Amino acid sequence: MKALLLENIHPEAERILVESGFEVETRAGALPEDELIEALEGVALLGIRSGTQVTERVLDATADTLGAVGAFCIGTNQIDLAAAAERGVAAFNAPFSNTRSVVELVIADLIAMARHLTDKNAQMHAGVWDKSARGSHEIRGRTLGIVGYGNIGAQLSVLAEALGMRVMFYDVADKLALGNARKCNSLEELLAECETISLHVDGRASNKGFFGAKEFAKMRPRSLFLNLCRGMVVDHDALVENLRSGHIAGAAVDVFPEEPKSSGDPFVDPLQGIPNVILTPHIGGSTQEAQVDIGRYVANKLADFARNGSTLMSVNLPQIQVGQHSGTTRVVCLHRNVPGVMATLNQLFSDHGANIEFQTLATHGALGYAITDVSALPEGLHDELEALPDTVRTRVLS
Repeated sequence: MKALLLENIHPEAERILVESGFEVETRAGALPEDELIEALEGVALLGIRSGTQVTERVLDATADTLGAVGAFCIGTNQIDLAAAAERGVAAFNAPFSNTRSVVELVIADLIAMARHLTDKNAQMHAGVWDKSARGSHEIRGRTLGIVGYGNIGAQLSVLAEALGMRVMFYDVADKLALGNARKCNSLEELLAECETISLHVDGRASNKGFFGAKEFAKMRPRSLFLNLCRGMVVDHDALVENLRSGHIAGAAVDVFPEEPKSSGDPFVDPLQGIPNVILTPHIGGSTQEAQVDIGRYVANKLADFARNGSTLMSVNLPQIQVGQHSGTTRVVCLHRNVPGVMATLNQLFSDHGANIEFQTLATHGALGYAITDVSALPEGLHDELEALPDTVRTRVLS
């Protein structure tokens, strides 16, 4: 079985997949659609980061062999999850592994902006000695507003409070406040009370253009602004206007609406050249510690799915955690979640005289996922299971 890893995924992932019996090919950058389709010929597992788009067309062309896609990052909006599920292709990501790395970069950006460190550094390199406290502030005592209180937002809340900041947050879901953080009932309430705003929302399509001119206008004068979540959520032209007018005193941005596909490619954005703006190339989770953890976590999920059929933590299929099977044949069946499917499935096992030693089922939305261990697989059973009208995809794991 073959695995393809793109975009400089940490070598730990390759090691795990090789030890699991896969022939692994690695490539440094992302691939455009046509090249990706060509590269996926005969590939069972695909590993990507945020630069590769796994579209419906890609899935149509490769679903006969492709079994799973691993996003070695937090976001999965680069994968057409619905199309993948319809073709029985599992998708996994790493929702926790780089949380700490992103939070530490937020804290570093906050301090750097509050102290104008990037401007001071540029002046020193230019031979200018400007020893002055003018415009420099501690972050202790400032009010931090966190938009999106998920894994990253919540951990940022804890660290910011430990540094002496007052923390408020807003989330569309009902989230438990950690420490002394206070929940706001609306985004408007948060923007009106906080001197620093940090965005940590997800990449769902409805968040495109989430933060624009109207939201910047509601922020307090001379506030600081950070976006380390998704590039498409912020209107950069509106941010530039507010920075040039002085309404926003500083910004730190790690993600962009249009990002180069590979390291070394040209980068252009309206925020370039504006004082007290920190621009970083989507490196929030790019620490060695995070990349090792991500490589290990996602590769293990892919290998466990390929070997055992386990879908625990899949973002698009019903979740089942199963152990290894020994001395049996495992039949994995993804099907439409309609009444009578399991009765039909088990009738086929019975008709073929298959002895079921273990069976489990999970459903989610329109899909059901059944794993059945049999002492031996009768001839023709797999083809009949695959031919059932409600079957999406079956696999036989020896």
